[in-house]
Amino acid sequence: MKLGILSDTHNLLRPQVLSALRGVDVILHAGDISKPDILAQLKRTAPVFAVRGNNDRNWAEPLPVYRDFVLGGVRIYMTHRKQDLPGDLSPFDLVIVGHSHRYTEMQEGHTILLNPGSCGPRRFHQPITLATAEVTDGSISVTRIEIPHTAPNIPAGDLRTQIELVLRESDRGRSPGEIAQRFGMDAALTEQIVRLYVTHPGVSVDGIMRKMGV
Repeated sequence: MKLGILSDTHNLLRPQVLSALRGVDVILHAGDISKPDILAQLKRTAPVFAVRGNNDRNWAEPLPVYRDFVLGGVRIYMTHRKQDLPGDLSPFDLVIVGHSHRYTEMQEGHTILLNPGSCGPRRFHQPITLATAEVTDGSISVTRIEIPHTAPNIPAGDLRTQIELVLRESDRGRSPGEIAQRFGMDAALTEQIVRLYVTHPGVSVDGIMRKMGV
C-alpha cells in the first residue's frame, strides 16, 4: 500500500503535488486545509483521511482533531499540532503531525514520527514538501518529496502593486482576511505579505519581494 502524506495546503493545491500523489492508494492530510475544495480535488486521486487544523474554520467542524486508524497492517495516529499528541506514542507505527511547515522525520523505537512540511503557500524560504510512504508486511518506508519553488504566478509589477496595497491597508488596521475580501486578493498571499510586514518592521516592498523569493 502506498500512502500520500501532506499538510498545510492553506487553500493551494499545486499541480506538482497532484502529480506526486499519482498512484497512491490513500491520501493523509494533517490539517490546515483552509477550504473543502482542496479535499474534493484530492479525493479525485485517492480516498482521503484528514484532520482539522487550527486554521480550518466552520466548514471543517465534522473533521476530527485526531485520527487513530490502521492501514496496510500499521497503526497510524494523525493530528495537526504536536501538542495534541498522546503522551505515549509506542502503540503506533506511524505518527503524523503538521502545523510547523517544516519537514521532519525521526524514529523512536519502532515508531516513525513524521511532519511532511507544507506544500501550500511557501513560508519565507522554507522548502515546499510532502511525503509518500510504502507499507509492506507491516514495515514503513518514507520518501520525502520536495517541490521546486517558483515565484508566484503574478507579474512582478502586479505583485508590487498588491504588496503596496496590503501594506497601506494593514497600516489602516485591516486584517489580512478583510484586505483579501475587500480587494479580491488571494487570501494566502495576503496573509504572507502581512506576516512579513509585521515580523520585519520597516521592511520595504522590495524587501518583502526578496523574502518571497521573487
